[in-house]
Amino acid sequence: MAVHCSVFIATSLDGFIAREDGGLDWLDQANAGVPPGEDCGYGAFMASVDALVMGRHTFEKVLGFPEWPYADKPVWVLSRTLQTLPTGLPPSVRLLSATPAEVCDQATALGWTRLYVDGGLTFQAFLAAGCVSDLTITVVPTLLGCGRPLFGDAGRDVALTHVATKAYPFGFVQSRYEVVAPL
Repeated sequence: MAVHCSVFIATSLDGFIAREDGGLDWLDQANAGVPPGEDCGYGAFMASVDALVMGRHTFEKVLGFPEWPYADKPVWVLSRTLQTLPTGLPPSVRLLSATPAEVCDQATALGWTRLYVDGGLTFQAFLAAGCVSDLTITVVPTLLGCGRPLFGDAGRDVALTHVATKAYPFGFVQSRYEVVAPL
């Protein structure tokens, strides 16, 4: 059985995952209104994945967090330009230069069943390669006007099946979709 690649991501109402400079201040401000203890399903999602795959930009953003958020969960950082990882990271963090299909093959060979694909460009590449199985998208009631878009050119139509939608009392709306396999 091939590995399933899942996306769990937040976007502004107008479809941006970050400001043009990569800033997430708008998301931090929105999260300040989330009640303590509410994680919008993130903890359960993280418990369901074997490993994370993220691009260099997302990795560099995560490095700015006060502490490494993934404990010892395997993290594969995809980059064609980064040659080494910074010191002080858990040994579960690995640098890869691979296509989405190659990442899926390596994960399957390890016996993994589900990967969390994180980061805009990485998600877009996996989607374009036909490697994404499902998406959980949380829409935050904020308009940015411009920024880094959630979706890029997938090079083809991507059919989705709606699985569920949940509206939170603090304004977030989270929808889950499964990707329909192309005919």
